[in-house]
Amino acid sequence: MTYPKVQLLIDGKWCDAASGKTLPVVNPATGETIGAFAHAEKADLDRALEAAAKGFQVWRKAGAFARYQVMRKAAELLRSRADAIAPLMTQEQGKPLAEAKMEILAGADTIDWFAEEGRRAYGRIIPARAPGIYQLAIKEPVGPVAAFTPWNFPVNQIVRKLSAAVATGCSIIVKAPEETPASPAELLRAFHDAGVPAGVIGLVFGVPAEISQYLIPSPVIRKVTFTGSTVVGKQLAALAGQHMKRVTMELGGHAPVIVFEDADVDSAAKLLAFGKFRNAGQVCVAPTRFLVQEKVYESFVGKFTEHAKALKVGNGMEQSNTMGALANSRRTVSMDAHVADAKKSGGKIRTGGHRIGDKGNFFEPTVVTEVPNTARTMNEEPFGPLAVINPFKTFDDAVTEANRLPFGLASYAFTKSAKTANAIAAEVEVGMMTINHLGLALPEVPFGGVKDSGYGTEGGADAIEAYLNTKFVSQAGV
Repeated sequence: MTYPKVQLLIDGKWCDAASGKTLPVVNPATGETIGAFAHAEKADLDRALEAAAKGFQVWRKAGAFARYQVMRKAAELLRSRADAIAPLMTQEQGKPLAEAKMEILAGADTIDWFAEEGRRAYGRIIPARAPGIYQLAIKEPVGPVAAFTPWNFPVNQIVRKLSAAVATGCSIIVKAPEETPASPAELLRAFHDAGVPAGVIGLVFGVPAEISQYLIPSPVIRKVTFTGSTVVGKQLAALAGQHMKRVTMELGGHAPVIVFEDADVDSAAKLLAFGKFRNAGQVCVAPTRFLVQEKVYESFVGKFTEHAKALKVGNGMEQSNTMGALANSRRTVSMDAHVADAKKSGGKIRTGGHRIGDKGNFFEPTVVTEVPNTARTMNEEPFGPLAVINPFKTFDDAVTEANRLPFGLASYAFTKSAKTANAIAAEVEVGMMTINHLGLALPEVPFGGVKDSGYGTEGGADAIEAYLNTKFVSQAGV
């Protein structure tokens, strides 16, 4: 399939950068340059900001039902185009076609959900202390939004931010990932083709630091939303704080997995292997530090390792492959470093641990056991196909390790005991926990972390609140 030249979207028009500058897109499975995208600079950002300011004034007055109608149409357009968009995502990001299509269809579901939720952004009437007085809490859109998103889920990392903004009457400028530009462009095209007015949605690419340093301080931007690393997130949050901008941050994790001795080991191993190696482990909520109670430790390691060995790694465009390439060469370098350090620290390689071939960014699904807490991979999120499995003795031991790091995004637990399930859910310091199944990231449930994993949620009923101001109006009769 032909990969397009990806343009900017500014003021309702698809366009090249004012300078004409482009940058290449590389297929991570082949190492070949497959296309290019427009590189925005200051002149383009100024036009995008002006358009967002204008679009906001139009869209905020459109009304919740009109916004709902446009969003539902955008969702249907995205669904109808999923078969065409999925190969673009696979070529630029590396994930298998089936995963790419699943991501796009899930994105359409997210649009639908936010469309409905936007119709229910209710204010409230507050009982007054005296007769003849009405006290109203009114919900109003916060204003133009600047959104910054990563490459691991090119559609779904954007669609939550985009949908929440559009549903509440905000305008939004999306700084999409430069490594994976085509599929985000197609997401915004669905909104554009559905009839979103000019200026309400914008799309730019360029040098991430330069764009964030320019957009965030702009008086036009009233909210900043970012998904990415903790290090960068802290920098952007600090910059936003200097200008009193509202912020939602979905940052890095290092998800603990706790498998108790009474768990269904077969089911846990199968589900967790899928969760670990989906998108080649490049998932912020991927299970990472596996803690397995001693009684079932060897059994779980054996079954999980079998699932890892059964994965077929290769070009995601070939439907028989179940794990694709890592998104860029930096990831394979990082995997090499994590595995080498784990081995040096005394870890045992149960399977994998090496790059595959000399073409593309392929790495073996890797399982390492008995890794000490001093090892790099026990402290830094590997963000790749590397699972570390260690034994634990007691409930308290598992909780201590789960809470040891400053991250608190996702966590997993497996047990047949309701008492243990309730206890572990109460004790682990995270924004999300899923017990005995994989239940994260649905549109209708909260999605966000605590501690160094950020703040705010991008799912569930609370997600649109970050895009709304509450205005209090007290009125007496005349």
